Amino acid sequence: MRHLLDVDDLSPAALAEVLELAVDANPPRVLERRGVALIFEKPSNRTRNSTEMAVVALGGHPISIRGEEIGLDVRESVEDVCRTLAAFHVAIGARVNDHRTLERMVALDAVPIINLLSDFSHPLQAIADLLTLRQHWGSLAGRTLAWVGDGSNVARSLVLACAMSGIEVRLASPPGHALDEVTLDAARSFGCDPLLSTDPAVAVAGADAVVTDTWVSMGQEGESAERLDAFTAYQVNGALMAKAAPGAVFLHSLPAHRGQEVTDAVIDSPASLVWPEAANRLAAARGVLRWSAGESL
Repeated sequence: MRHLLDVDDLSPAALAEVLELAVDANPPRVLERRGVALIFEKPSNRTRNSTEMAVVALGGHPISIRGEEIGLDVRESVEDVCRTLAAFHVAIGARVNDHRTLERMVALDAVPIINLLSDFSHPLQAIADLLTLRQHWGSLAGRTLAWVGDGSNVARSLVLACAMSGIEVRLASPPGHALDEVTLDAARSFGCDPLLSTDPAVAVAGADAVVTDTWVSMGQEGESAERLDAFTAYQVNGALMAKAAPGAVFLHSLPAHRGQEVTDAVIDSPASLVWPEAANRLAAARGVLRWSAGESL
């Protein structure tokens, strides 16, 4: 059973295989006449559209389900919901509030479980980012990526994906918002020793890619005032991008809060790969679905 809760559920070789499966423009219809359940406890734009269309591209039938429709641990236990959906579908993708929900689904081992986002990780976004950078650069190993901002779920998965792909990582976060040591140790296990700083200029200096994300994620609205104050110096603007390597690119998982974590001048600049990155969410979902269905190159 091939589950994906974060990118390090894959080996580096398997991650490279997923990337190759993702870019196949004419994939086999491995989900022909089969259903895939897509649970959304959190609303989504890119995730819902990309995963639904990925299932369709593979010949399957996606069914998106809002959190209130099934009431995880309210109307039914997570386990009973999972068992029921497994009776109709060959895989379950879930965008959840609590990562432990996914772990409980995986424990049943009924059908492959794919993390569409949790409070802990966002593997499909990281895979889409690698696809985008590889399309732009041609190869990944030996490049340098700077993350500016919160040590979030998005940062966690991207750092691991970079570590597994030979990309040097630098991280700039305010005190109290750095990436956790467990993730950093996992990155080191793949031969990457991330540079840690509280100064964005240090992280970005000479970097080939600069990446950021929203300062206030869903579920953190109560922390807005504190976060906006803590992250003010971490805006990606023209002055910061000028410190990166010549030809450096900019990534953002979206939605972007223009004027906060990034300026219009950066996100709309020729350096921005944000829209190809968003489009690659479809390819990433397609590659992971093929891998979870048991495909190999």
